[in-house]
Amino acid sequence: MVLKFFMAAATLSFAMSAQAGETLLTAKTIRTIDTNVSSATAMVYDDTGKILALGDAATLRAKYPKAKTLDVGDATVIPGMIDAHGHLLSLGTTHLRPNLTGTNSKAEIVGKLVDFVRKMDLPKGAWLVGRGWDQNRWTEKQFPTAADLDEAFPDRPVWMRRIDGHAAWANSAALKLVKRDLSGTWQPEGGRIERDASGKPTGVFVDGAMDLVESLIPDSDPATMEKALKLGMQDMVANGLTGVHDAGVSLSEMRLYMKLADRNELPVRITAWADGDGAALDWLCSNGLYQHPSQRLKMRTVKLYADGALGSRGAALLKDYSDDHGNMGLLVTKPDDLLRIVEKARRCKVQVATHAIGDRGNRIVIDTYAKVLGTAASSTDHRWRVEHAQVVELGDIARFAPLHLIASMQPTHATSDMPWAEDRVGSARIQGAYAWRKMRDSSVPLAFGSDFPIESVDPRLGLYAAATRMDTDGKPVGGWLPQEKVTAFEALRGFTLGAAYAGFAEGSVGSLSVGKRADFVVLAEDPLVVPVESLKSLKVLRTYVDGREVYRAE
Repeated sequence: MVLKFFMAAATLSFAMSAQAGETLLTAKTIRTIDTNVSSATAMVYDDTGKILALGDAATLRAKYPKAKTLDVGDATVIPGMIDAHGHLLSLGTTHLRPNLTGTNSKAEIVGKLVDFVRKMDLPKGAWLVGRGWDQNRWTEKQFPTAADLDEAFPDRPVWMRRIDGHAAWANSAALKLVKRDLSGTWQPEGGRIERDASGKPTGVFVDGAMDLVESLIPDSDPATMEKALKLGMQDMVANGLTGVHDAGVSLSEMRLYMKLADRNELPVRITAWADGDGAALDWLCSNGLYQHPSQRLKMRTVKLYADGALGSRGAALLKDYSDDHGNMGLLVTKPDDLLRIVEKARRCKVQVATHAIGDRGNRIVIDTYAKVLGTAASSTDHRWRVEHAQVVELGDIARFAPLHLIASMQPTHATSDMPWAEDRVGSARIQGAYAWRKMRDSSVPLAFGSDFPIESVDPRLGLYAAATRMDTDGKPVGGWLPQEKVTAFEALRGFTLGAAYAGFAEGSVGSLSVGKRADFVVLAEDPLVVPVESLKSLKVLRTYVDGREVYRAE
């Protein structure tokens, strides 16, 4: 597919240029995700991008005789999809650094890295930084070592983050730059240095240990960051995404977003989250919740971490890992510190979204939220979120709804993790893992996303995973833990109105309703009619934000 962006002077500019009056859109079907008007064949919106009417084509044509017409023929129109948990800068950076996603061996990775250095003519001694490896795809399924990189890169420091971002792999040249002795038995707070039997570091660092090396890597310059953000936004609109909740944004990155918004160069809606208890949260506390006049950018949320990830055995469990006895995972944030930051956020009227993967991590988050909210849990519109809610003790699922918590979940995590997830937690705990149906049936609001670039930015893969619980090869037949499937409508709602609600935006986006914004996607097929197995291959024909075309497929 070819991206077509309509821009002035060859720059990304999505300013609201003058339109004459209203536009009448006609299609075979418009899936509104609005229970009041579930489907229509026509929609009218004005030159500001506000939806004025929905209904049948003949009626609206008579009511708006001077409206410009936009007929998309036999296509289906759906609301613009929103990824409720992604990392936009990291997504764009995958175009600028080695992307190891999908690699099946260490040898393949080394080959890709050598090719990248040669192709990019990387200066001698410059850091080689990338991400995407996953030892669970390799034959031996063991963490790599520095020695695996040393022969190809004896002098150049190399740093490769695991696909989940919760572990990283360094070569010996990178280890030598650390000013601290990495040997012994000590461990950094909230992290783990992998060591061999003699106590020497192997080259893999998990969660809180990563900063020992990562702090040495030079920061990207603003121009590179801007380029990465624009590349990421191009990926979004090409896949039918009109919004994202950017999970963890520094104040400097937020200021870059604000500059782009001021220049009308945001083709999508960015709901940015402050990255923990740092400068961005302090900025919110001092200045109040932020929204740009264009409504394309806002910040009203803080992203926190309870534990690590399941793939690197850093998710905090109530009992030992089933495949690693003696290991109960890691708490990235001490419970007392988490409590302190959540209390601070509440004082500042900031929404809290906390990463929780393991059953212990989830319980600590729920306990913390319950303590801070107290008796106000059922009466305030706080919409606090549990990000991933990946492995939850069955009794804790019932605690979400009374506390008015949102389960922000990523369907493709389940289909990526299913080959090994039960090995990690065993047959009993897996019953509370990736439990979308149990959450839904417990009246827990669901917001769906991808956690890109950990998973693909393509929400169609999320729709497919949610409705089938199969990988893209159609395995296992009938789906993995099929009792947790949701319907195609529920999946689509999770990526539209569910995500909008989680971002306090259901009044303006998430469904195609009178008074809301004309953010929509034109699909060649109807996602609520095709077999669920076809959801992954829906064709995105066009993407619109505020009634303006931001992508067209050729």
